Amino acid sequence: MKVKQPGKRSIDKKSKENHAPIPAGVLVVIGGKENKGEEAPENKKKPADFIKLEVLQAFKDATHKREPVVEIITTASSEGAESFNDYKHAFEKIGISTVGHIHHATRQEVLDDPLEERIKRADAFFFSGGDQLLLTAIYGGTQFLTALKERYIHEPVVIAGTSAGAMALSTPMIYAGSQDVQELGGEIKVAMGLEFLKDVCIDTHFVHRGRFVRMAQVVITNPTSIGIGIEEDTCIIVKNGRDLLVMGSGLVVVIEGFQIQEANIKRFSEDKPITARNLSVHLLADGDTYTISEVNPPHK
Repeated sequence: MKVKQPGKRSIDKKSKENHAPIPAGVLVVIGGKENKGEEAPENKKKPADFIKLEVLQAFKDATHKREPVVEIITTASSEGAESFNDYKHAFEKIGISTVGHIHHATRQEVLDDPLEERIKRADAFFFSGGDQLLLTAIYGGTQFLTALKERYIHEPVVIAGTSAGAMALSTPMIYAGSQDVQELGGEIKVAMGLEFLKDVCIDTHFVHRGRFVRMAQVVITNPTSIGIGIEEDTCIIVKNGRDLLVMGSGLVVVIEGFQIQEANIKRFSEDKPITARNLSVHLLADGDTYTISEVNPPHK
Protein backbone atom coordinates (compact mmCIF):
# COMPACT_ATOMS: atom_id res chain seq x y z
CA MET A 1 0.00 0.00 0.00
CA LYS A 2 1.39 3.36 -0.96
CA VAL A 3 0.59 6.37 1.16
CA LYS A 4 1.10 9.84 -0.21
CA GLN A 5 3.92 11.46 1.70
CA PRO A 6 3.77 15.16 2.60
CA GLY A 7 6.38 17.32 0.95
CA LYS A 8 9.42 18.50 2.83
CA ARG A 9 9.09 21.80 4.60
CA SER A 10 11.34 24.55 3.27
CA ILE A 11 13.15 26.60 5.90
CA ASP A 12 14.73 29.94 5.13
CA LYS A 13 17.86 31.22 6.86
CA LYS A 14 15.95 33.32 9.36
CA SER A 15 13.86 30.39 10.58
CA LYS A 16 16.71 27.87 10.82
CA GLU A 17 17.69 29.00 14.30
CA ASN A 18 14.20 28.09 15.57
CA HIS A 19 14.00 24.76 13.77
CA ALA A 20 13.25 21.97 16.25
CA PRO A 21 16.04 19.35 16.35
CA ILE A 22 15.50 16.04 14.59
CA PRO A 23 15.52 13.38 17.33
CA ALA A 24 18.45 10.98 17.21
CA GLY A 25 16.46 8.39 19.14
CA VAL A 26 13.84 5.88 18.01
CA LEU A 27 10.32 5.30 19.31
CA VAL A 28 8.69 1.87 19.32
CA VAL A 29 4.97 2.38 19.88
CA ILE A 30 3.05 -0.86 20.49
CA GLY A 31 -0.68 -1.47 20.36
CA GLY A 32 -0.73 -3.87 23.31
CA LYS A 33 -0.75 -7.66 23.77
CA GLU A 34 2.43 -8.05 21.74
CA ASN A 35 3.37 -11.69 21.23
CA LYS A 36 5.71 -13.00 23.94
CA GLY A 37 6.46 -16.35 22.35
CA GLU A 38 3.02 -17.95 22.00
CA GLU A 39 2.18 -19.83 18.81
CA ALA A 40 -0.42 -17.27 17.70
CA PRO A 41 -1.36 -13.67 18.44
CA GLU A 42 -4.03 -13.13 21.07
CA ASN A 43 -7.57 -12.07 20.14
CA LYS A 44 -7.24 -12.70 16.39
CA LYS A 45 -6.92 -15.37 13.75
CA LYS A 46 -3.30 -16.30 13.10
CA PRO A 47 -2.16 -14.49 9.92
CA ALA A 48 -0.27 -16.46 7.29
CA ASP A 49 2.82 -14.29 7.80
CA PHE A 50 2.72 -14.35 11.63
CA ILE A 51 6.15 -14.22 13.32
CA LYS A 52 6.54 -15.05 16.99
CA LEU A 53 8.04 -12.25 19.11
CA GLU A 54 8.20 -9.99 16.03
CA VAL A 55 7.29 -6.77 17.84
CA LEU A 56 9.62 -7.31 20.79
CA GLN A 57 12.40 -8.33 18.39
CA ALA A 58 11.83 -5.06 16.52
CA PHE A 59 12.32 -3.25 19.83
CA LYS A 60 15.65 -4.99 20.38
CA ASP A 61 16.75 -4.46 16.77
CA ALA A 62 16.11 -0.73 17.09
CA THR A 63 18.94 -0.53 19.66
CA HIS A 64 21.50 -1.94 17.18
CA LYS A 65 23.05 -3.73 20.14
CA ARG A 66 23.64 -7.45 20.49
CA GLU A 67 23.09 -7.27 24.26
CA PRO A 68 21.29 -4.00 25.03
CA VAL A 69 20.72 -2.68 28.53
CA VAL A 70 16.98 -2.19 29.03
CA GLU A 71 15.01 -0.46 31.78
CA ILE A 72 11.38 -1.59 32.14
CA ILE A 73 9.11 1.11 33.60
CA THR A 74 5.97 -0.39 35.15
CA THR A 75 4.67 2.72 36.93
CA ALA A 76 1.40 2.62 34.94
CA SER A 77 0.62 -0.84 36.29
CA SER A 78 -1.03 -1.73 39.61
CA GLU A 79 0.91 -5.01 39.45
CA GLY A 80 4.38 -3.72 38.73
CA ALA A 81 6.33 -6.77 39.88
CA GLU A 82 4.22 -9.17 37.81
CA SER A 83 4.45 -6.96 34.74
CA PHE A 84 8.22 -6.67 35.10
CA ASN A 85 8.64 -10.44 35.40
CA ASP A 86 6.49 -11.07 32.31
CA TYR A 87 8.64 -8.77 30.19
CA LYS A 88 11.89 -9.93 31.72
CA HIS A 89 11.11 -13.51 30.68
CA ALA A 90 9.96 -12.41 27.22
CA PHE A 91 13.10 -10.35 26.69
CA GLU A 92 15.27 -13.30 27.68
CA LYS A 93 13.81 -15.21 24.72
CA ILE A 94 15.24 -12.62 22.32
CA GLY A 95 18.60 -12.28 24.01
CA ILE A 96 18.04 -9.32 26.32
CA SER A 97 19.46 -10.35 29.68
CA THR A 98 20.44 -7.04 31.30
CA VAL A 99 17.10 -5.68 32.45
CA GLY A 100 16.35 -3.15 35.19
CA HIS A 101 13.05 -2.36 36.86
CA ILE A 102 11.77 1.18 37.46
CA HIS A 103 8.49 1.61 39.34
CA HIS A 104 7.20 4.65 41.21
CA ALA A 105 3.96 4.94 43.14
CA THR A 106 4.21 8.69 43.84
CA ARG A 107 5.90 11.80 42.48
CA GLN A 108 7.91 12.07 45.67
CA GLU A 109 9.48 8.70 44.94
CA VAL A 110 10.64 9.99 41.55
CA LEU A 111 12.05 13.17 43.06
CA ASP A 112 13.98 11.16 45.66
CA ASP A 113 15.17 8.41 43.30
CA PRO A 114 18.80 8.84 42.07
CA LEU A 115 18.26 7.46 38.57
CA GLU A 116 20.80 9.57 36.69
CA GLU A 117 23.38 6.83 36.14
CA ARG A 118 20.80 4.25 35.15
CA ILE A 119 19.31 6.62 32.61
CA LYS A 120 22.74 7.28 31.13
CA ARG A 121 23.65 3.59 30.99
CA ALA A 122 20.51 2.15 29.39
CA ASP A 123 20.23 1.58 25.65
CA ALA A 124 16.44 1.41 25.76
CA PHE A 125 13.44 2.12 27.98
CA PHE A 126 10.15 0.21 27.89
CA PHE A 127 6.91 1.62 29.38
CA SER A 128 4.47 -1.17 30.24
CA GLY A 129 0.68 -0.96 30.16
CA GLY A 130 -1.79 0.06 32.85
CA ASP A 131 -3.10 3.59 33.41
CA GLN A 132 -1.54 6.24 31.18
CA LEU A 133 -2.68 9.05 33.48
CA LEU A 134 -0.37 7.67 36.18
CA LEU A 135 2.60 8.13 33.86
CA THR A 136 1.85 11.76 33.10
CA ALA A 137 0.86 12.65 36.68
CA ILE A 138 3.92 11.02 38.23
CA TYR A 139 6.59 11.86 35.64
CA GLY A 140 5.43 15.16 34.16
CA GLY A 141 7.85 17.97 34.95
CA THR A 142 10.40 15.71 36.66
CA GLN A 143 14.12 15.49 35.99
CA PHE A 144 13.58 11.84 35.13
CA LEU A 145 11.37 12.72 32.15
CA THR A 146 13.64 15.60 31.12
CA ALA A 147 16.64 13.27 31.09
CA LEU A 148 14.78 10.73 28.93
CA LYS A 149 13.82 13.45 26.46
CA GLU A 150 17.35 14.83 26.33
CA ARG A 151 18.68 11.41 25.48
CA TYR A 152 15.92 10.85 22.90
CA ILE A 153 16.74 14.13 21.17
CA HIS A 154 20.52 13.86 21.20
CA GLU A 155 21.39 10.14 21.37
CA PRO A 156 20.29 6.96 19.53
CA VAL A 157 18.35 5.65 22.52
CA VAL A 158 15.14 3.64 22.09
CA ILE A 159 11.96 4.67 23.93
CA ALA A 160 9.16 2.12 23.74
CA GLY A 161 5.68 1.81 25.18
CA THR A 162 2.86 -0.70 24.97
CA SER A 163 -0.86 -0.16 25.56
CA ALA A 164 -1.14 2.68 28.12
CA GLY A 165 2.64 3.11 27.93
CA ALA A 166 2.27 3.76 24.20
CA MET A 167 -0.64 6.17 24.58
CA ALA A 168 1.36 8.25 27.05
CA LEU A 169 4.16 8.85 24.54
CA SER A 170 2.01 11.23 22.50
CA THR A 171 0.23 14.55 22.96
CA PRO A 172 -2.74 14.82 23.03
CA MET A 173 -3.33 11.70 25.15
CA ILE A 174 -6.69 9.99 25.58
CA TYR A 175 -7.36 8.97 29.18
CA ALA A 176 -11.12 8.30 29.26
CA GLY A 177 -13.97 7.52 26.89
CA SER A 178 -15.31 3.99 26.37
CA GLN A 179 -17.19 2.35 23.50
CA ASP A 180 -20.45 3.19 25.26
CA VAL A 181 -19.97 6.96 24.92
CA GLN A 182 -17.38 7.44 22.18
CA GLU A 183 -19.86 8.66 19.57
CA LEU A 184 -21.19 11.43 21.82
CA GLY A 185 -19.59 14.84 21.48
CA GLY A 186 -17.37 15.85 24.38
CA GLU A 187 -17.26 12.40 26.03
CA ILE A 188 -13.65 11.64 25.09
CA LYS A 189 -11.24 13.03 27.68
CA VAL A 190 -7.71 14.08 26.71
CA ALA A 191 -4.71 15.47 28.54
CA MET A 192 -1.10 16.33 27.80
CA GLY A 193 0.94 13.20 27.25
CA LEU A 194 4.69 12.80 27.70
CA GLU A 195 5.21 14.57 24.34
CA PHE A 196 7.70 12.32 22.62
CA LEU A 197 5.30 12.73 19.69
CA LYS A 198 3.62 16.14 19.43
CA ASP A 199 0.42 16.80 17.50
CA VAL A 200 -0.10 13.05 17.39
CA CYS A 201 -2.67 11.09 19.40
CA ILE A 202 -1.93 7.39 19.93
CA ASP A 203 -4.66 4.86 20.69
CA THR A 204 -4.05 1.16 21.29
CA HIS A 205 -5.96 -2.17 21.13
CA PHE A 206 -7.53 -0.22 18.29
CA VAL A 207 -9.40 -2.73 16.15
CA HIS A 208 -10.14 -5.28 18.86
CA ARG A 209 -11.77 -2.70 21.15
CA GLY A 210 -13.51 -0.68 18.42
CA ARG A 211 -11.87 2.66 19.14
CA PHE A 212 -12.14 4.34 15.73
CA VAL A 213 -14.84 6.85 16.68
CA ARG A 214 -13.15 8.00 19.87
CA MET A 215 -9.93 8.67 17.96
CA ALA A 216 -11.88 10.46 15.23
CA GLN A 217 -13.43 12.72 17.88
CA VAL A 218 -9.96 13.78 19.06
CA VAL A 219 -8.96 14.64 15.49
CA ILE A 220 -12.21 16.47 14.75
CA THR A 221 -11.80 18.68 17.80
CA ASN A 222 -8.12 19.33 17.05
CA PRO A 223 -7.39 18.87 13.33
CA THR A 224 -3.75 19.92 13.80
CA SER A 225 -3.21 16.50 15.37
CA ILE A 226 -3.31 13.21 13.52
CA GLY A 227 -4.66 10.08 15.14
CA ILE A 228 -2.73 6.81 15.01
CA GLY A 229 -4.64 3.74 16.16
CA ILE A 230 -2.48 0.65 16.62
CA GLU A 231 -3.91 -2.85 16.82
CA GLU A 232 -2.66 -5.53 19.21
CA ASP A 233 0.61 -7.35 18.41
CA THR A 234 1.49 -4.44 16.12
CA CYS A 235 3.83 -1.48 16.43
CA ILE A 236 5.14 1.56 14.67
CA ILE A 237 8.86 2.30 14.58
CA VAL A 238 9.36 6.07 14.53
CA LYS A 239 12.65 7.54 13.29
CA ASN A 240 13.57 11.20 12.81
CA GLY A 241 10.53 12.06 14.91
CA ARG A 242 8.15 11.58 11.98
CA ASP A 243 9.03 8.62 9.72
CA LEU A 244 6.91 5.57 10.59
CA LEU A 245 7.33 1.88 9.74
CA VAL A 246 4.61 -0.62 10.66
CA MET A 247 5.52 -4.06 12.00
CA GLY A 248 3.45 -6.90 13.42
CA SER A 249 0.35 -8.96 12.71
CA GLY A 250 -2.34 -6.26 12.77
CA LEU A 251 -3.39 -2.92 11.34
CA VAL A 252 -2.41 0.66 12.02
CA VAL A 253 -5.16 3.19 11.29
CA VAL A 254 -4.14 6.80 10.60
CA ILE A 255 -6.84 9.48 10.78
CA GLU A 256 -6.18 12.98 9.38
CA GLY A 257 -8.46 15.97 9.78
CA PHE A 258 -6.58 18.54 7.69
CA GLN A 259 -9.35 18.64 5.06
CA ILE A 260 -12.37 18.64 7.38
CA GLN A 261 -15.00 20.93 5.85
CA GLU A 262 -17.61 20.88 8.59
CA ALA A 263 -18.37 19.33 11.99
CA ASN A 264 -21.10 19.78 14.56
CA ILE A 265 -18.77 21.21 17.21
CA LYS A 266 -21.36 23.78 18.33
CA ARG A 267 -23.70 20.95 19.38
CA PHE A 268 -21.21 19.15 21.61
CA SER A 269 -23.13 19.98 24.75
CA GLU A 270 -26.38 18.53 23.40
CA ASP A 271 -25.51 14.86 24.11
CA LYS A 272 -25.70 13.93 20.43
CA PRO A 273 -23.36 11.97 18.13
CA ILE A 274 -20.41 13.83 16.69
CA THR A 275 -20.43 14.38 12.92
CA ALA A 276 -17.79 15.54 10.43
CA ARG A 277 -17.09 15.49 6.71
CA ASN A 278 -13.85 14.84 4.82
CA LEU A 279 -11.81 12.93 7.34
CA SER A 280 -8.94 11.08 5.67
CA VAL A 281 -8.12 7.52 6.72
CA HIS A 282 -5.14 5.28 5.91
CA LEU A 283 -5.00 1.57 6.72
CA LEU A 284 -1.42 0.35 7.10
CA ALA A 285 0.00 -3.12 7.73
CA ASP A 286 3.37 -4.80 8.22
CA GLY A 287 6.03 -3.12 6.07
CA ASP A 288 3.98 -0.01 5.21
CA THR A 289 5.36 3.46 5.88
CA TYR A 290 3.91 6.88 6.67
CA THR A 291 5.37 10.32 7.32
CA ILE A 292 3.81 12.63 9.89
CA SER A 293 2.99 15.98 8.30
CA GLU A 294 4.64 19.06 9.79
CA VAL A 295 1.69 21.44 9.79
CA ASN A 296 2.50 23.12 13.13
CA PRO A 297 5.79 25.04 12.80
CA PRO A 298 8.20 24.39 15.67
CA HIS A 299 9.17 27.21 17.96
CA LYS A 300 11.31 27.86 21.02
